[in-house]
Amino acid sequence: MKTLYLDYAATTPVDPAVAQAMTECLTLDGNFANPASRSHRFGWQAEAAVEKARRQVADLLGADPREIVWTSGATESDNLALKGVVEYIRSHNPEQKCHIISSCIEHKAILDTLKWLEGQGVDVTLLSPDADGLITPDQVQDALRDDTVLVTLMAVNNELGTVTDIAAIGALLQNHPALLHVDAAQAAGKIPCNVNDWQADLVSLSAHKFYGPKGVGALYVRRQPLAHVSAQMHGGGHERGMRSGTLPTHQLVGMGEAAALVTAQFAEEEARIRSLRDKLEAAMLALGGVHVNGHPQQRTAAHMNLSFEGVDGEILLASLAQVAVSSGSACTSASVEPSYVLKAIGRSDVLAHAGLRFSLGRFTSDEDIDFAIETVTRVIGLLRK
Repeated sequence: MKTLYLDYAATTPVDPAVAQAMTECLTLDGNFANPASRSHRFGWQAEAAVEKARRQVADLLGADPREIVWTSGATESDNLALKGVVEYIRSHNPEQKCHIISSCIEHKAILDTLKWLEGQGVDVTLLSPDADGLITPDQVQDALRDDTVLVTLMAVNNELGTVTDIAAIGALLQNHPALLHVDAAQAAGKIPCNVNDWQADLVSLSAHKFYGPKGVGALYVRRQPLAHVSAQMHGGGHERGMRSGTLPTHQLVGMGEAAALVTAQFAEEEARIRSLRDKLEAAMLALGGVHVNGHPQQRTAAHMNLSFEGVDGEILLASLAQVAVSSGSACTSASVEPSYVLKAIGRSDVLAHAGLRFSLGRFTSDEDIDFAIETVTRVIGLLRK
């Protein structure tokens, strides 16, 4: 029985070229050494490979390689950014109040970290999206206070695919001392990501969202002016003291290769995926009683979130065994509650439960879309009977 993967927003398969580059860094006859071992040739070669990867990730963001700090993924990057900013401020001025602006539709890596920070006395304002799932610059402007130290917003919502106007938010913060952190886990490879256009101070990435390996990511930390963050992991002073730990050469090389591929292929890949997404969406809307969740235009080419009338959400998902899609974020897929993102944009419990996220990617073909259309059409027809 054929099974089709349309859950690229949850994770992407590693590109074969990335896997090949990684395997060359694992065994004795490869580039396996510790990059911090600077007393011999093996270590120098590993360090050179890591620094090449750092340049490749920096190029993806339009950044300086010295601004890339390796982490285990976007969740760690988010924690380092949010906790690190607050801890640095408090270590230098214990009396300063700290206020953070974010939104109620952020990834749990942000929301749970903010909840923890609230327990440490940080004041948090969570903005609510409009009916199209957008957070606007005007909302940020209205929420700014004299004691606001950080604005943290995702560039692309992981469930809806809606794109936040980060550049406009970065521009308005130029007249305010608050730093701007961008969770770009869903954005890399799907929209142009340039830290200078965004005027961002901190940006989180995760390699497995753009055809790299799981377990590795990065935090962009602006150098001019320097965005100060206090380390959350200690032991060895790696990554300029911001993140200790032996660097996994094979994973970093994989992330670098993946970044280089999405940088080179972006325009062609984005147009092809958009065409496939639009074909699938048109067929779904033709069924009737189908609602697009999120802004119809201001979203990535890869995302499509739909709610289906007249069907039970859990039965629908179970019935689509041949098409791997998601009922929300992969990090909350074990929950039986309706998506908090769909609830935030005003969907009823029934429609929120019946919401499905289809996400396309590099290896999705036109034949795959035909199969998805046939399968979903058949299942919806049966369930509505």
